Amino acid sequence: MQNLKIATAQFENKSGDKAYNLLAIDRLAEKAAADGAQVIAFHECSVTGYTFARKLDREQLTELAEPIPDGPSITKLVDIAARHNIAVLAGLFEKDEAGNLFKAYVCVDKTGLIAKFRKLHPFINSNLTPGSEYVVFDLYGWKCGILICYDNNIVENVRATALLGADIIFMPHVTMMTPSTRPGAGFADPALWEKRHEDPTALRLEFDGLKGRAWLMKWLPARAYDNGIYAIFSNPIGMDDDQLKNGCSMILDPFGDIIAECRTLGDDIAIATCTPEKLTQAGGHRYRMARRPELYSDVIGADHASSQKVVWLT
Repeated sequence: MQNLKIATAQFENKSGDKAYNLLAIDRLAEKAAADGAQVIAFHECSVTGYTFARKLDREQLTELAEPIPDGPSITKLVDIAARHNIAVLAGLFEKDEAGNLFKAYVCVDKTGLIAKFRKLHPFINSNLTPGSEYVVFDLYGWKCGILICYDNNIVENVRATALLGADIIFMPHVTMMTPSTRPGAGFADPALWEKRHEDPTALRLEFDGLKGRAWLMKWLPARAYDNGIYAIFSNPIGMDDDQLKNGCSMILDPFGDIIAECRTLGDDIAIATCTPEKLTQAGGHRYRMARRPELYSDVIGADHASSQKVVWLT
């Protein structure tokens, strides 16, 4: 297994404007490839936009969604990957032949579709069907997994993906700057974004505080550290429909250390080199080897009625 250079991206998407979003993906993929990256990862629903989908009825969401791999957006992503010789990961709404709707995330390269994952815990629209399986796939000799946004908040999903062999888990999000019962949470004022050039300090304080990055730091490094995996976190920046998002797309190594992060107040990429030796040097590898599942397999696997509540949607 050779070193792997991965880019994570952030950009301000436009709701429902696939052409604009794909142009942004194209532009950032070109930049990442020129800087030596072999892979670039974008945020959840980076092709379609995300938050606006809470307002769509089933017919509208079906119109927005595409089949995978035969839809036009996948064709375009493969073209982008081929022209820049880089693997591209991006998200969109999917529809299947039976009319089911999913939140999907794909990995493509110049040869076509490599992997597809369906979000296990979707919530932005009640017409979405939850995914039903984990996905682990090969990318340049590395085993990779995908978990979308809320999926990563359920620690069992990250552990299961790691136990299935993932060395790298791509974690596309549209998150932060939303209300919660946690102290300091809440929406951010869009006026701060509009004035970002005149007053970047006020915006940075909001982005880095408990509404944003400080909350992320409570849990994201632990997912990488506990499981001994590389975590590739991607998140949009700017306005996503009527909500301001703070970007801070980053890459964490198996020690839970941030090794690359987007820090500009705009579209950006950050690149890190993943080295295989860290996978076994990290404590997470030793902890996984020391597990005693006979103690808790019945507890972890016991019957449970899943209840998912998202405060800002209620």
